[in-house]
Amino acid sequence: MSRLLASIALASTLLTSTIVFAAPDNNPANMVAGTYVLEKTHASINAKVMHQGYAFYHFRFDKFDASFDYDPKKPTEAQVVVTVDTKSMNTGYDKANEKFPVEFLAADKHPTATFKSRNITVADGNKGTMTGNLTLGGVTKPISLDVVFNGAGKDMMGAMRSGFSASTTIKRSEFGLTKYVPVIGDDVALAIEVEFVKK
Repeated sequence: MSRLLASIALASTLLTSTIVFAAPDNNPANMVAGTYVLEKTHASINAKVMHQGYAFYHFRFDKFDASFDYDPKKPTEAQVVVTVDTKSMNTGYDKANEKFPVEFLAADKHPTATFKSRNITVADGNKGTMTGNLTLGGVTKPISLDVVFNGAGKDMMGAMRSGFSASTTIKRSEFGLTKYVPVIGDDVALAIEVEFVKK
């Protein structure tokens, strides 16, 4: 009973107190060094591909993970690793979800896609480019992503958090994934939104 009362008291305090929140600092030089792990409830990988020349067909991946090591003295050497469950491709249409991971991503033979960064180039302010190796469908190719560092700082619960937006376009044929090309587009545009918490 005492624990219940304590929990109620804490909840009441949180609801009635003023939450102090500072906007994230988007200067990479001020980000705290350490290892950051993905905060999965605030992360998404969305994609779109042209359907028969009429409109873009959108889908997302429901299961993925990521982490990176960061040193503000060497920001361009940050090591980023991403793994994606290709079977978790979600189109919002059950029948497509059963077929498309296999047809478009060879998920039956290659259930995991990975990205490992090799180099980060800082451009203007909080923007930059990250290059690395993407392994998809059993094929590894270099790709480049445009990255925006949205900022880092302590969140409302006091945890050190950082956030990024990234985008790129890949050709699935370069990874041996040619099903329905060109009826369904070869170019796949990726839009990535991720938040990380420092370990």
